[in-house]
Amino acid sequence: MEDEDVPIESISIWLPLPYRVLLLPIIGVWLFALNIHYFHIIRIDISPFLRYTRSSSEPPLHRSVYQIALLLSTLFSANILLFWIFTGGRPDDVRQWEILPMILFVMIAVVFLWPVGSWHKRGRWRFLRMFRRILVGGLDFDLRFADVLLADALTSYAKVLGDAAVVVCMHFRGYSTTHPIPDRSSGGMFLVPCVIAIPYLCRLRQCITEYYSCRSKGLPARECRLHLFNAAKYASAFPVIILGAMERNYLETQVKFFSRDGLAKSWYAAVMVNTLFSFYWDVTSDWDLTLLTSRRSSSGGEYPWGLRRYRHFVASEFYYVAIMLDFALRCAWSVKLSPHLDFLNEMEGGIFILEVLEVVRRWIWVFFRVEKEFMAGKEAMMEMMEGGTVLSEFRD
Repeated sequence: MEDEDVPIESISIWLPLPYRVLLLPIIGVWLFALNIHYFHIIRIDISPFLRYTRSSSEPPLHRSVYQIALLLSTLFSANILLFWIFTGGRPDDVRQWEILPMILFVMIAVVFLWPVGSWHKRGRWRFLRMFRRILVGGLDFDLRFADVLLADALTSYAKVLGDAAVVVCMHFRGYSTTHPIPDRSSGGMFLVPCVIAIPYLCRLRQCITEYYSCRSKGLPARECRLHLFNAAKYASAFPVIILGAMERNYLETQVKFFSRDGLAKSWYAAVMVNTLFSFYWDVTSDWDLTLLTSRRSSSGGEYPWGLRRYRHFVASEFYYVAIMLDFALRCAWSVKLSPHLDFLNEMEGGIFILEVLEVVRRWIWVFFRVEKEFMAGKEAMMEMMEGGTVLSEFRD
């Protein structure tokens, strides 16, 4: 890789690519702990949804997640502090000390895999079993909500997985993984796009599994078709990934059916479809809001415009702000795959900012996804109670 004339960014000196790959999941753990903690404060019990009951002697779930996040952060901070001491911001030393982030990778793996002792062992092993299951697109119907929540979260780390693949390829090619100018061509034309596609393939398979399960149970066709529409949403990410890879690696002699301009227009069309489809699904299905449906206006004033009748969050502004942020950050997440916005995508700092924004978007999404599930159960119970009252009056 010729890099003599390529400027070195500060982020690649003080936070090389392997550290960024590790930092983003740690941020995700902290944010998930905040999710659970807030649910605890507003009296939404997330344990039934996760099917993870805890004894009275165990601390609240959010406290356990905080403890794991704190341990991971301590390991990360100590390791990168040593890296800064040894390298001092000198590019040559940064290249030579790639052993430190490699040690950190191993230490974080040990935190989850350590078989001795009882420190959050049940939770750690349960997470690993779930992670192994969703990586092949599996779905435990007793743990459906937890499996889907984790698999959906994994799609937000698709680019992080791609960066991890770049780190591995750089290592085996003998190119320093902490090099201030990462060799993003490592892995060739196909490896990184294939890795980025894995989370979407996992969710696609889960949706197909749910569709056939729905049919086998004889449920209404409309309910079954929802799983196919959801599968189509995840499938819409593949043209974005494939066309982006083709354009970035475009060679006149290899691409016979598309001009470069044609590939660019096709990519923009694919991005628009994927972004709008995903945003529509977030608002209409995942959050069960009426904004993008014909029911957005309530004739009897049962709910604010674009929302729904049963809501746990009192302030309507929470929902409106979440909708706007979700749309803005969905667009930003699509930008990350753009081969045309060189001013952002060719900057390591720009790529990292987009990845952080997607993690934040997922954090916001979890609040309203869990709230929707909680209110759906509460609504069903209230309707049953209302039905029982009507039946009692009829008998009287």
